[in-house]
Amino acid sequence: MHQVFFWIFASVAVGAGLLAITRKAALHCALSLVVSFVALAGLYFQLKAPFPGILQVMLYAGAIMVLVIFVIMFLNAPEEDPSEKISKPGVIASVFLLIPFAALLIGVILHSNLPVPAAVAPDFGTVASIGTRLFGTWTWVFEVLSLLLLAALVAAVLLAKKRLD
Repeated sequence: MHQVFFWIFASVAVGAGLLAITRKAALHCALSLVVSFVALAGLYFQLKAPFPGILQVMLYAGAIMVLVIFVIMFLNAPEEDPSEKISKPGVIASVFLLIPFAALLIGVILHSNLPVPAAVAPDFGTVASIGTRLFGTWTWVFEVLSLLLLAALVAAVLLAKKRLD
C-alpha cells in the first residue's frame, strides 16, 4: 500500500512540476508549483518525517507561494494570447520522444531488484531530533549561516537605498 501512495505522490509531484515549467501564464505556473510542493510533503510523510512535511506545507506551499502569487498579481502580467495554439508537429515530436523514455522507465521499474531499505530510528524527522542535530552538532554552521543571511539583508537594503537616492 505504501508503494501505491508513493507512486501517486511522486507522479503528482513530477506532473505538477512539469506543468509549472511548461505553462505560459505565470499564475498557472505558481499554482502548479503549489500542487508539486504539497505532493512533496506527502512524500515526506511517507518517509515518516513529519517535521519536514509540515514545514513543506507551511513554508513553501503556504507562505512563500502566497508571496509569489502576490507578486504575480501585483505585477499584473498580461495573459497569453488565446489565438496562440500548440503546434501539432511539436506535440507529435514530443509524444515520439516520450514513448521510448516511458518504456525505458517502466522497464527499469519492473525489473529492478532494489534492496529493502534499512529501518530508520524511531525519532527520525521529529522536532526533537532535528533540534538536537541543528543546535547540537551543527551549532556553529547555523550561526555562521544566520550571520551570512544578515549580511545579505543589509547589503540588499543598502543597494535598494542607493537606487532610491
